[in-house]
Amino acid sequence: MSLLLSFLPICASAQSGSPSFRDPEDGAFDLSNYLLEHKGALPVPFVITEPAVGFGVGIGLLFFSESLAESETRAKELGQERAPPNITVLGGAYTDNGTWAGAVAHFHSWDNDRYRYLGGVAKVDANLDYFGVANQARAYELDGIGLFQQLLVRIGNSRWFAGPRYIFFDANATFKFGQNPSDVTGQGRDQRISAASLVIDYDSRDNIFFPNRGSFAEIETQFARDGIGSTQNYNMYAARGYTWLPLGKAFVLGLRADTRFSTGDVPFFVQPYIDLRGVKKARYQDRNAIATEVELRWDIQPRWSVLGFSGLGKAYGRQSFSDAENVVSVGMGFRYLIARRLGLAMGLDVAHSKDQNAIYVQVGTAWH
Repeated sequence: MSLLLSFLPICASAQSGSPSFRDPEDGAFDLSNYLLEHKGALPVPFVITEPAVGFGVGIGLLFFSESLAESETRAKELGQERAPPNITVLGGAYTDNGTWAGAVAHFHSWDNDRYRYLGGVAKVDANLDYFGVANQARAYELDGIGLFQQLLVRIGNSRWFAGPRYIFFDANATFKFGQNPSDVTGQGRDQRISAASLVIDYDSRDNIFFPNRGSFAEIETQFARDGIGSTQNYNMYAARGYTWLPLGKAFVLGLRADTRFSTGDVPFFVQPYIDLRGVKKARYQDRNAIATEVELRWDIQPRWSVLGFSGLGKAYGRQSFSDAENVVSVGMGFRYLIARRLGLAMGLDVAHSKDQNAIYVQVGTAWH
């Protein structure tokens, strides 16, 4: 977080007519004016603290077609809600275990946010661990190029969206020491994923960055077939939902559920896994995975919040649901409202699970 905060004022000072970094309401440090008035390229450094790939840094260049302030003014003139800004992102990252990635992505909306397009391409070379049925770390390298395409259409004037999603990933997965684990011996070294999905979204959040109320939900049915270029045939069914409930003026209760089920010949690196703060990504993988989480936030001041959270997850399939291990995580964190007019907060989360601790730099909510 400190890296990001130190760079943004430098980027801004290089421009003429830089906006103030003090909020006129309370005099606190605030990036609202800079972010709202900014148009063109915005450099954003970031820090990576995910235990699966180690500590790292990256930088993204964000290109806005118009400033957020211009978008808001135009929406008011037309008597419409402000649509999300059209944005292109170019970025790269590197971590201390040798993992690196580069990507370019674009988001665009049309017709007063009736149509939403999201697409991107990425190159990744990741050094990861696979635990499998033996529950022992086996180091492997995942090298590949991926493509993501999605087009969602708003259903009537509702908060529901639906549409197709397509994922392509041409990958080379190599275990570094010895032969493949017993549960992946039938899978080739070179694998190509080509999967089409139907996606349904619902979004009633009052703020996409750091909600105080509302819900987000998504259901996805994904099919990978050799007829569209996949080396493996499998199905993936996923559902996730988050809701935020205000408890008086100072407290917000957050609830999360995330499930993923698979059938067919699923590549080992695509298998569902338990996704919780404090749990290494892909540490617990199987044919199916489920995670639930609860979070309580206390807004101790208009700018500062503290929060505590706990989660429970299971990965099962090769084992029955009842025999699969219960994975529990607990943690706490804080947020600082760094852009009041946007409702954007930043901070840290510290989490613990079995034999593992983790620290996360967070921009807004941890649930995306």
